Amino acid sequence: MAEHPAVAGAPPSVGGADRASTYRTIALRVMPLLVVCYVVSFIDRTNIGIAQQGLKRDLGFGSAVYGLGVTLFFVGFILFEVPSNALLAKIGARKTLVRIMATWGVVTIATLFVQDELTFYLARFLLGVAEAGFFPGALYLLSRWFPSARRTRMTAVFFIGVPVSGVLGSIVSGWIMHSLGGAAGLADWQWLFLIEGIPPILLAVAVAFFLADEPERAKWLTPAQKALVRADLAEERASKGESHGGGLLSALRDPKVWILGLCACGAYTLANAVSYWTPRIIAEAGVGDVLNLGLFSAIPPLLGIVVMLLVGRHSDRTLERRWHAAVSWLVAAVAMLALAFSGGSVFVVVVLLAVMAAAHYSGLTVFYSIPSIYLSERAAATGIAVVTSMGSFAAAASPSLLGFIQASTGSLSLGLVISSGIVLLAVAVLLLGVKAKDLNEKHR
Repeated sequence: MAEHPAVAGAPPSVGGADRASTYRTIALRVMPLLVVCYVVSFIDRTNIGIAQQGLKRDLGFGSAVYGLGVTLFFVGFILFEVPSNALLAKIGARKTLVRIMATWGVVTIATLFVQDELTFYLARFLLGVAEAGFFPGALYLLSRWFPSARRTRMTAVFFIGVPVSGVLGSIVSGWIMHSLGGAAGLADWQWLFLIEGIPPILLAVAVAFFLADEPERAKWLTPAQKALVRADLAEERASKGESHGGGLLSALRDPKVWILGLCACGAYTLANAVSYWTPRIIAEAGVGDVLNLGLFSAIPPLLGIVVMLLVGRHSDRTLERRWHAAVSWLVAAVAMLALAFSGGSVFVVVVLLAVMAAAHYSGLTVFYSIPSIYLSERAAATGIAVVTSMGSFAAAASPSLLGFIQASTGSLSLGLVISSGIVLLAVAVLLLGVKAKDLNEKHR
């Protein structure tokens, strides 16, 4: 987190506190726990991708049932996203994250009792309800600790949780199902939900004791360090003025919130292709063993980690957001189109999935720094929630669409072509709807 060489009006220290050292201290304290929480969140959200092999074998769930199950997760997510973040603004991020993680852990464990399509749909819906608010709540928390010129780097660090969850989730889930199936009378997928539902409950306890809502409440910062962060954030708020304040109503009246929401539709369509359909695409290329499926599914997120951090860092150094996100999504759309016509080679499929994943993670990281840069502090929590909720509509629709297309045609190719078109539309909306002058940032 080195200082930019051309920083003007941003002294390296304030009141005796060194700026680089202060933000390094905050990052080392806040980010590891937040990243681990996100890793576990995404594993519990997407482990159904590996579990579907066992669910198909034991309960007869086909692609259409699986797709609708993924969709119902987002239905619950959409319905409770904004209310969860409205509550966050009142009770604080720490209590909100504790509530969310403890609840989703319980629901994940309860999923082992699924017996038919109805209980499967109910479990996925309740998981969406439980997880609603975690992602925008975490981004809101970052806005309380880091000024925007540093926040994309921290957002990139936070987003490491997505590819890391893809790596760990694929390997661990594959191993659980490969090794524990039948033990104690439980099927492999039942062990999966039981074991992977315990960590979020333990993490809820850790967050309650070790995470603070804002620097003023952090006993591990000196008064001078608190003053430095307070001054940086106050300067950022002042640069935005007061015209964007006012919480939910202000966010809903702001056309750029809706523009960003439309962009999020493309981002979430892409996210679903990466997170939920990667195992199925690899399986269709000829990988049948569940352990090998997990290992191959872990490759794309590994590349994603490296590329995402590089793109996020470069975006912060240049303070350029729009083109970093747009070019990343463009690359992902091209890779998705190529997947539709790849011919079924395992090597080609894994390479294209790796390119698509790396571009997806990079674009999403930069894109989600934009709402907190543009919106005022009062509007940030609800504004991010509105953007996320709009994206979740696409996330809710696309799994059922892809599942229906595969069930009807026997292939995901047409679904991938349609999804790539949605991503390309998001690129156009971002570049045309959000102007560079709307993102007023300074290096700090």
